[in-house]
Amino acid sequence: MQILNSFLRFCFLILLCTLFAVPAIAGKIVTFDVPAGIAENRDFEVYVKSENTAAKKLFSYQVEVDAHKVQKSSMVRFDFDDKAQLAIVHKNGTVNSVRIRPLSYNIAHRLSGDTIFVEMSKALNLSVEVNGDIHRNLHIFTNRPETDIPDRNDKNVVYLDNGIHTIDSLYLKSHQTLYLSGGAVLRGKIVCDKVKNVRIMGRGIVYRGQRGVEITHSENVSVENLIFINPTHYTVFGGQSKNVRITGIRSFSSRGWSDGIDLMSCSDVLIDSVFMRNSDDCIALYGHRWDYYGDSRNITVQNSSLWADVAHPIMIGTHGNFRRGKSETLEHYTFRNIDILNHDEMQINYQGCIAINVSDENMARNMLFEDIRIEDFQRGQLFNIRVTFNKKYAKRPGRSIENITFRNVAYNGKNAEISVIEGFSDKRAVRNIVFEGLRINGVEISPSGINKKHMKYSDFAKIYEGNYVENIVFKSSQPAKENITENKVL
Repeated sequence: MQILNSFLRFCFLILLCTLFAVPAIAGKIVTFDVPAGIAENRDFEVYVKSENTAAKKLFSYQVEVDAHKVQKSSMVRFDFDDKAQLAIVHKNGTVNSVRIRPLSYNIAHRLSGDTIFVEMSKALNLSVEVNGDIHRNLHIFTNRPETDIPDRNDKNVVYLDNGIHTIDSLYLKSHQTLYLSGGAVLRGKIVCDKVKNVRIMGRGIVYRGQRGVEITHSENVSVENLIFINPTHYTVFGGQSKNVRITGIRSFSSRGWSDGIDLMSCSDVLIDSVFMRNSDDCIALYGHRWDYYGDSRNITVQNSSLWADVAHPIMIGTHGNFRRGKSETLEHYTFRNIDILNHDEMQINYQGCIAINVSDENMARNMLFEDIRIEDFQRGQLFNIRVTFNKKYAKRPGRSIENITFRNVAYNGKNAEISVIEGFSDKRAVRNIVFEGLRINGVEISPSGINKKHMKYSDFAKIYEGNYVENIVFKSSQPAKENITENKVL
């Protein structure tokens, strides 16, 4: 029997190499060491190659997803500089169908038996889903090869080399760079408190810490390209900080209150090219909470994928300073070129792929959501725009929501429940909401796309217009821009 199994394995590898031998442009593939003790998932067996490299088997990390019922998903990672071919062998039953997301990327595949062949020419973050399974799926994370590895002998560089580093709280000082090599695993959290000019970077993994990165009372902090596997709570927590850049990170979480990126009273922030799969809000932007005070403004989130197994992909406004004369304003936010891959929330009060729910005397104004693609999700609403009083978390209702534009937002699916736009009182109203080029299942909700007759355009968008709402406009728009942006080394 052992001889037969060895022979069958040999035949399989010969077949794999034959099927995998497709023309390609010469390129480099960079893979990373994996320390002993890191959990592996064997649902998939993944090989990667280019024209001038032999096929390499990738380590498949086990990651947990979805706090509703925690599932063991898979993740592989590598860097490449030109083109890469993948052979993905599904080891957990017959393959009847394959879907690769985000769907907007239009990634082609070829299926032979239980092996899926994919070619990549851009560094992207992908989900490969067999037979419609979004929980025991394969995540593929890629980058272009590094070009600016810091000098480990520099006194301002904290260099974590390959291996496991157990540090409950790794505190950084001003003007330091923390670098995690591709084979480095940090068990713990990274803390930037009252510091300036800090860079956190590399190809390493932050693994099952209390949080991923804390940035509090700090300036000029960047977090780049790390992978965060199952922190207990937030992946990136920001408090009263400014000039923050979060680029190219990937995150998984599977517990209650394990939000992705939560920022309290932060300003001048760029979040770019991230992939967040979280069991609470993926991106949450607030005013005052705990020891952090002040307005929040000038935040851009772009070129990213958001996957909320629980709660909201995008959440704005719950927490603020309710004290008389201390109210805060959240303003000048831009969300651009975003793929929303899931939203699954049973509590109606916490639904909304895009939610602006102001409480605690917050005002939210002057925000743009542009080129947002929402794939069909499990349960929830497209939009939830409310001046409200969330008594669980707030002490007062919000002030107002004003001047919000949704431009080229598209949803394709059937599971969206009725969205809500509603104020709290005549003095705490929602004003000036513009839907420009809103498309639902290919139909533009505008005078160009619909003859509404006696109805409202919001009826066709399944949006409930509640009390204390002024001036909701639906109009046509220009076509969306190119949406595929590769992961860049910054």
